[in-house]
Amino acid sequence: MNVSRKEFDRIVMRAIRRIPAEIRDHLDNILVSVQKRPSPELLEELGIPPDETLFGIFQGTPLTERSVKEPPLFPDTIFLFQEPLVEASESIAELEEEIEITVVHELAHFLGFSEEDLTELGYG
Repeated sequence: MNVSRKEFDRIVMRAIRRIPAEIRDHLDNILVSVQKRPSPELLEELGIPPDETLFGIFQGTPLTERSVKEPPLFPDTIFLFQEPLVEASESIAELEEEIEITVVHELAHFLGFSEEDLTELGYG
């Protein structure tokens, strides 16, 4: 499947709108950035072998680790990796669903959700 960057951005917006409001509202102060794919340096830093797939990553300070005395230096960001997401999807509908799941999973890192919390919300 071939998806242009412009079309991918539209799919990301549709996927985000699918997320239930009580979760989606937490995205208000989080940047969602699309990158082609994760860099080899990022994969190495995370200990992910080159043959494994990374769809997205949260970079920032989770709410559970925030301090009034030491505010975050950089904006909280969810990075979505277009090529791995497209490669793993057989249709636009499947791609949209995978993006939704990825955004929610990465947002969970920011909120301090457990895997059990995600399962209760239907994302486990």
